[in-house]
Amino acid sequence: MCYDEAMQKTFIAALAALLATVSASAQERTRLQVYTTLEVENIADFKKVFEAENRDIEIIWIRDATGVVTARVLAEQNQQRADAVWGLAVTSMMIIKQRGLLDPYAPPTLGQLRQSFRDPVDPPSWVGMEGWVAAVCFNTVEARKLGLAKPASWFDLIDPKYKGRITMPHPASSGTGYFHVSAWIQMFGEQKAWEFMDRLHDNMAQYVHSGSAPCKLAASGEFLMGISAEISAAQARQKGAPVEGVIMKEGGGWEMDTAAILKGTKNLAAARRLMDFAASRKANELYATFVSQVAMPGVASTIPEYPAGVAESMIKNDFAWASDNRARILAEWAKRYEGKAIKH
Repeated sequence: MCYDEAMQKTFIAALAALLATVSASAQERTRLQVYTTLEVENIADFKKVFEAENRDIEIIWIRDATGVVTARVLAEQNQQRADAVWGLAVTSMMIIKQRGLLDPYAPPTLGQLRQSFRDPVDPPSWVGMEGWVAAVCFNTVEARKLGLAKPASWFDLIDPKYKGRITMPHPASSGTGYFHVSAWIQMFGEQKAWEFMDRLHDNMAQYVHSGSAPCKLAASGEFLMGISAEISAAQARQKGAPVEGVIMKEGGGWEMDTAAILKGTKNLAAARRLMDFAASRKANELYATFVSQVAMPGVASTIPEYPAGVAESMIKNDFAWASDNRARILAEWAKRYEGKAIKH
């Protein structure tokens, strides 16, 4: 046998051994299936950073809209397809908790999280990640053309001068839409809140099926203002739109994404490590790259064009009440206002 042939065989044998080692290593990785509603670019970052710290775990994302994820978890009951949830609105997570479908767990950093960003039960069934907050997206160019001042109070929106110039998210299809409605009821009381919404409806151009759409409509100048969230206003301004995110003087509602372990997972140890990361400072720093209000105090956000006074505007939101009363509130809302809803 010539020298070159011997070298070639040695190389092939070494390569085969390496591939066998890599294959065995890959087979040893725990494949953790995780439900999420977050944006694709954000979960790509989560996966990259988490797996760099947990090389024996691979995240397999199952991504869909809030309503779809919630319905799927409820339908699967104790034969869950997924092991955990990382990114689902808290009002939906509470419904899942009520059905007994979560496995409580306290990450080591639990005490470092804001009380308002965690399940108050110990150990908690879920932990909060980041939140988005009520704001009105106001087109300053259109306002100058029309000679209209920006609102300072929710009750300014019922002034007849704004008739036909406002949009907001439909509360049945948008978590943002629902947190506005449930917050108004919490802030003003049932009777006054429905009276307010009756008069707001008189001024409403349409209800749309997306939390960010009202801000986009205001940004394009199609309507003067959109009831939306502060992050949507910041994103519109970053793109050069003449939109100001206006925080109302009474404050406003908010919603947050949460993480939890699904009961019955066969990968409990790996799911708990996911929760440890989801509640860590490093994860909160990732959240702060796309949302300002995060679960861990002291984590700074560098989002440009972000409105002032957002943290102070967040009401003491009773998420349990909002979740428990969701069906009743939506039924009443639909009875009163469905006529101006955009059809799917």
